[in-house]
Amino acid sequence: MNIHRTKKAMVALCAVVGLGGCGDLDVPDLDNPSLDDFRNSPTPSGVYSASTGLLLGHRVGVAARNGYVAELGVIGREAYVFDGAEPRTVQELLGPQLDPGALAFGGNFWSSPYANIRNANTLLAALDIVPGVDDADKEAIRGFAKTMQALDFLVVINTRDTNGVPIDVDRPLGSELAPIESKEAVFAHISRLLDEGANHLRAGGSTFPFSLSTGFMGPDERSRDDDFDNPRTTFLRFNRAIRARVAVYQADYQGALTALSESFIDATAPLGDGEGPDDDAAHTTALTSLSRGVYHTFSTGSGELENLLSSGGVFAHPSIETDADRRANGSLDARVTRKTQKMEEAVSAADGKLTTDLEFTLYPKGDSQVPIIRNEELILLRAEANIGLGNIGAAADDINYIRTRSGRLAARTDITAENALDELLKQKRYSLLFEGGHRWIDLRRYNRLDTLPRELDPSFAPHERFPIPAVETDGRK
Repeated sequence: MNIHRTKKAMVALCAVVGLGGCGDLDVPDLDNPSLDDFRNSPTPSGVYSASTGLLLGHRVGVAARNGYVAELGVIGREAYVFDGAEPRTVQELLGPQLDPGALAFGGNFWSSPYANIRNANTLLAALDIVPGVDDADKEAIRGFAKTMQALDFLVVINTRDTNGVPIDVDRPLGSELAPIESKEAVFAHISRLLDEGANHLRAGGSTFPFSLSTGFMGPDERSRDDDFDNPRTTFLRFNRAIRARVAVYQADYQGALTALSESFIDATAPLGDGEGPDDDAAHTTALTSLSRGVYHTFSTGSGELENLLSSGGVFAHPSIETDADRRANGSLDARVTRKTQKMEEAVSAADGKLTTDLEFTLYPKGDSQVPIIRNEELILLRAEANIGLGNIGAAADDINYIRTRSGRLAARTDITAENALDELLKQKRYSLLFEGGHRWIDLRRYNRLDTLPRELDPSFAPHERFPIPAVETDGRK
C-alpha cells in the first residue's frame, strides 16, 4: 500500500502516540487521554498505525532545503542552496561555526529523530500487552521498530560525531535527562538494535501486519520479487545492509563482510563491451541492479510531505564536474551526466564567491524518492571493508565493478594498497552523490575534511560536526 494513501494512519499515530515527527501536523499534549489509552489499552489497529507512523517520522527533515540531504551536502561541498530569504544556507553552513540555537541549522537533526525513537519505544511497550496480535506479527513489528530506531540514532550520531548523543532515552517525561554517550558507545548501541531487530525479524511471519511505503519496492514498482516487505527474508536483508554500513563506520571490517553476506548485495550485472546500443542495454540492466534498495517516499498531494529538493535554489557544486574522470570516448563519468545538467546561465551568491552552472536531476519532482540504502552502496562498502582488511584484489574487483557499470569508465589495473582508499572514496563520492551526506561523513572518518575547499574565507574550515542543540544543553544546565 502506498504510504501516501495512509493519511489516516499518520493522523492516528500523531493523535494516539502524540510524540512529534509527523510533518506539519500539530503535536497534542503528551498527557492527553489518547496517549494514556495507547499505553494502557493498545489495540491492534493502533499498533499497526503506530508502526506505519515510524516510516513517516523517519523521513521528516530528509528532503527539505534545510534537511539532511541538503545541509550535509552543502557542508560536504556536493551542493549549494541559494535562498535570498535565508542567508544561513550559505553563511552558516559554509561559515565559521554552526549555531546550536538555530533549530533549522546548527540545532537540526535532533528533536525529530528522538521523537521517532520515543514513538518506537512506546510501540514496543504496547506490544507486550496488546491483545489480538499473534506472536509472529509481534516479532515482525519489534524487528521493524528496532531497525527504524537504529536509523534514527544514526542520523543524530552522524551529525554529532565526537560530541556524542544520549542513548538511554526511554525514560518517563520529567525524569533526569539521559547522559551524553560517546560516539563509540552510540554506534555499539545502534549495532545492538540492528542485531536484536534481526533476531526478531527471523521469528516473524512472511508479511508485516501493517502498511509499508512504496519505497520498499525500490525506485519503481517492478515485481513482488523486489519488495522488501517480508520480515524473515527481504526486510531482514535491508536490516543487514544497514548493519554493514554501521560496521564499516566502526572499522569492524570483518563484521561488515558478514553483514553484507546476509544483505541484498548483488554484483552480477553484465558488462557491455563498447559504446554502442548493446552496451547501452547492459548499462541499463546494471543501473537497475545498482538502484535496488529501500527509499524514502514523498508526495505532492494536499497535506503530504513533499520532496523540496526538487524546488528552486538547490544547485550542484561545480567541482562535481571538474573533479570527474573521463570515459574512453572523452565524455564525463556517466554518473555526472546522469545526476546533473548544465544550466543556461550560471548562478552565484556571497558576492560572487560561490558560482555554479550545474543543477541536479536526481530529484526532478516533488514526489521523487530519496535512497535510504541501495545495492551500489553495498558493493562499495564491501570494497571499503576489504581495503581495511588488506584484501586489495577483492576491493579492486568491486571498485572496478562500480567504475564500469555505474560510471561507464574503464577499469583500473593499477589499484594498490597505496591508492585503493583514494579510489574508493572517489567512487563513493560519485555513486552516492547528494543522497545523504556520504561524502562529508566519509571524509571525516578518514580525517580528510581539509581536502574540501574553503569557499567564503580561507580561515573557515569545513564543519566537522553539528553542535548539541542549545535547548538540550540549557536543559542540562
